[in-house]
Amino acid sequence: MAQKSLRILLCVAAIVLLFSLYTWGVSQNPPGFNVDESATAYNAYLVSRTGAGEFGPRFPVLFHQFAVSNPTYMNPVAIYLMAIVFRFIHPSVAVARAFAAFWMFAACLLLGVLAKRISGQRTIGIIVAGSALLTPWFFEIGRLVFDAHLTAFTVVVFLLAAYRIQSEERWRWQDIAMVAGSLALVTYGYFSGRALALLYALGLLFLATTKRRLVGVVKIWFAYGVTLMPLILFNRSHPGVLTKRLWEVTYIKPDAPWKEIPSEFVEFVRCYLQDQSLTPLLMVGDGHWQHHVEGSGGAILFATFILAMAGLLLVIARRWREPWWRFVLYGLAASIVPGAITDWPFHQLRLMGYAVFLLVLTIPALEWLLAPDEPKQSARGTGEQAHASEPDRAAIVSHGLWRPIRLAIVGILLAATLLQFIDFQITFWREGPKRYFAFDALYKPLYDAAVARPERPIYLENGRWGPAYMDAYWYATVEDRPISEFVRLPDGAKPLSGAIVLSSNSDCQNCENIQKSGAYQLYRAK
Repeated sequence: MAQKSLRILLCVAAIVLLFSLYTWGVSQNPPGFNVDESATAYNAYLVSRTGAGEFGPRFPVLFHQFAVSNPTYMNPVAIYLMAIVFRFIHPSVAVARAFAAFWMFAACLLLGVLAKRISGQRTIGIIVAGSALLTPWFFEIGRLVFDAHLTAFTVVVFLLAAYRIQSEERWRWQDIAMVAGSLALVTYGYFSGRALALLYALGLLFLATTKRRLVGVVKIWFAYGVTLMPLILFNRSHPGVLTKRLWEVTYIKPDAPWKEIPSEFVEFVRCYLQDQSLTPLLMVGDGHWQHHVEGSGGAILFATFILAMAGLLLVIARRWREPWWRFVLYGLAASIVPGAITDWPFHQLRLMGYAVFLLVLTIPALEWLLAPDEPKQSARGTGEQAHASEPDRAAIVSHGLWRPIRLAIVGILLAATLLQFIDFQITFWREGPKRYFAFDALYKPLYDAAVARPERPIYLENGRWGPAYMDAYWYATVEDRPISEFVRLPDGAKPLSGAIVLSSNSDCQNCENIQKSGAYQLYRAK
């Protein structure tokens, strides 16, 4: 017992140390705090105190975002989870960013757990978890306080639930509730999750290899449908809200005539192929500076991609008879759809599921590379019987390559992973803090100058660069400053003569400029 307790203590200490390294400098890079991050964190703080966000009732299904004439809505999972943290810890940029990084960190570790369960080898679990932690795609998105940072975690939770049921012939109600709940988590976690969850739910048919399993899939669909009732009722009381964001970013026209459907389908195919381009995946990453530091390389590491492609070929050549791996291939293809139906090429936030499935596909390649020279007899049956048990691991044993050679390949790939990650980190820390505009970093000096003045209230004006009043509300919350010191100007409204105005419009007429900072201005109204 003492030895077991010591091992547990050492594991916990190692995880805490690893998380500390993972979140090092999280409040400085990215710099500042983007207005979308402020909205998420500020609403989470309000929920922690009152149960309600900036607008609307207590404990809403979706959160009204920003006081603007054409508002959008935020998904609830990240806000409610962050509200729990803010209930016990005072809000700050560091806490909010560490919160986001925690869920990405947890997703990477759970990918390792999934890899260990699939392969039966702890070594493979450690390699997959380590590769995920070093993947730029995960590392950068995990430092953003958007609800998108939850996507990887929710998808991995779903995969763990799906893998558990695929190894059982009879699905209990606990299994059904677990899978349906994980699908609901994907749905309510991020906008792209609504499409992903429906596609993943449909993909469960690949696991329905018997009549009893087919009935189980139908039960999962029914249970998942029950979890969608709050969303359906919300849509009835707020018509068009659920699809509003989609119509803003897609090339698909909801009222398009039938004759335009072929051209939209052609555009979908083009975007689908475009999102699989190796240039952004391996060389340049997402074009949004918020999502990826320019010049730091691709979204995924070369060695990880090589292993994923090797795993893809192994699945097609040797393991396509196994329902689980057919489901993984389907999931990989389905995960590209949320990005392909929108008009931004290789949008990393919308393609987070794609990144998760690429990591999952490294597992069969690692099984092959680490397999012994002589096949071990499987105690669970052949690949033809895999629908009723764990996938047959004897089927992936190497043929034609001496084991020392395969181990050398693994060593080379791991060394390449580490070297490329170091190169990425050098660029990330050199160029990342320069992203002032992308994260509203220039707003904070003007806010500090405004609150240092004696005049009250301070008027907050939305301008060309968005509803920056939310940044002021968030910084005031962090500093325990009463919100009553600020007055948000409605769109088009004019401040009183002589009032101090903090604006997200760098140019103003009929005003006395006090200080400018990039796209923002502090002035006295005339």
